[in-house]
Amino acid sequence: MLGFSSGLPILLVFSTLSVWLSKAGVARGTITLFSWAGFAYAFKFLWSPIVDKINISFFSKMGQRRSWLLIVQILIIISLILTSFTDPQKNLKITAICITLVAFFSATQDIIIDAFRIESVNQNKQGPLSSMYIAGYRIGMLIGGAGSLWLASYWGVEQYDQSVWKKVYLTMALLMLIGIFANIISKDPSKFQIKSKNTMQHLRLFFITILSVFIFIYLYSIIQKSYNDNFLNFLFTTFKLALCFIICGTLMYTLTKIRVVNKNLVNKSYIEPIKNFIIRYGKFAVIILLLISLYRIADVVMGVMANLFYLEKGYSVSEIATYSKFFGVFATILGGVLGGYFAFKFGTMKALFLGALIASMSNLLFAWLANVDTNIQFLIMVITADNISSGFAGAAFVVYLSGLTSIKFTATQYALFSSLMLFLPKLIAGYSGSWVDVMGYQNYFITTAMMGLPVLILIIWISKIAPIK
Repeated sequence: MLGFSSGLPILLVFSTLSVWLSKAGVARGTITLFSWAGFAYAFKFLWSPIVDKINISFFSKMGQRRSWLLIVQILIIISLILTSFTDPQKNLKITAICITLVAFFSATQDIIIDAFRIESVNQNKQGPLSSMYIAGYRIGMLIGGAGSLWLASYWGVEQYDQSVWKKVYLTMALLMLIGIFANIISKDPSKFQIKSKNTMQHLRLFFITILSVFIFIYLYSIIQKSYNDNFLNFLFTTFKLALCFIICGTLMYTLTKIRVVNKNLVNKSYIEPIKNFIIRYGKFAVIILLLISLYRIADVVMGVMANLFYLEKGYSVSEIATYSKFFGVFATILGGVLGGYFAFKFGTMKALFLGALIASMSNLLFAWLANVDTNIQFLIMVITADNISSGFAGAAFVVYLSGLTSIKFTATQYALFSSLMLFLPKLIAGYSGSWVDVMGYQNYFITTAMMGLPVLILIIWISKIAPIK
């Protein structure tokens, strides 16, 4: 149920919102700008120390994790209700503000639930627990994505009517009560946590951190340059990201020096969790971080082009929706259950290796699909295999990341790992359309499969030097 609570809001921020804005007549270029709300998920590790250390006294009897979770779940519901009453045709900025609040509180909920899950059971039970979490997460995504669009269609979405989308988002807000119910009947694992008494200093650090994130987004948006060469575009984007990080880091360093922010608090919030990880894994820490940043690269880079490939191959939108978005979710859940069970039965590293292997090999099925006639049975077979392998790899990786975290810094370390996990794959995936233009779909899918080979080598290496059982 907590996985469902995590998965429900994310597509309300992205795909469902895009359809709403499109029906409202918002320009395509403006709609894509709303994806910047997703920066909340990318930067969530920055405010994870607040969640990790500050205890909410008003709900202190519930425990640290459950009290934070209840507050955030209520704020998600309020944000969804506020969003439902906005009309992007009349005031797009208000819609943008409300949907950003949904993304921010949703990302914060992910921080808490990840920590909740890791602290609730020992490492040998993380596999089954991760499987159930992923199953709930995918069902939540199914309801928030396909479910919300089905409701919009049922209530009449062909002609724009704000009241239709109002009912959709209010219904989704009501479904968030499932997560609140799960929270109420759960036991809090906060006995492991070390609380901080410097609440005001933490809040000051929090607001300055959020300011730094907004500065990062603004700088990234105004630095524009385009090259004809894809590799040069990739290098420029990498340079732009590095420059924005350096400027925001310099700002934080300056504020620390002039004592606007407490230096010891910054060290405890950001430096100590990283130092703790490096001390525990020593010189192999960099190799482990490299594995984290590359593990999902094959399926993430491939997945960006999947829907466009289906359309250009000649499959209808209804076929894609039915087999990719609906049945594909259940195939992913099955893969997640298998991945969690395999990790529980045979160990994390073996599950991690098998997940990376089948996730890469499934891309070769897309290369085959690109070279055969359009056939719905072929589509079903490839989508099912891809989703099962993706679910398996996802569950195994969640178990692995859970094992890497220290109980002292659960929320902060896991938030950092999960942010790092998608950073490089998403950066590379942004150029996938240009790659297809150059090499065609078949060679593109083969190339993405080959991206998984270094991951397999890293897993074999790490399993010998720094394994997690």
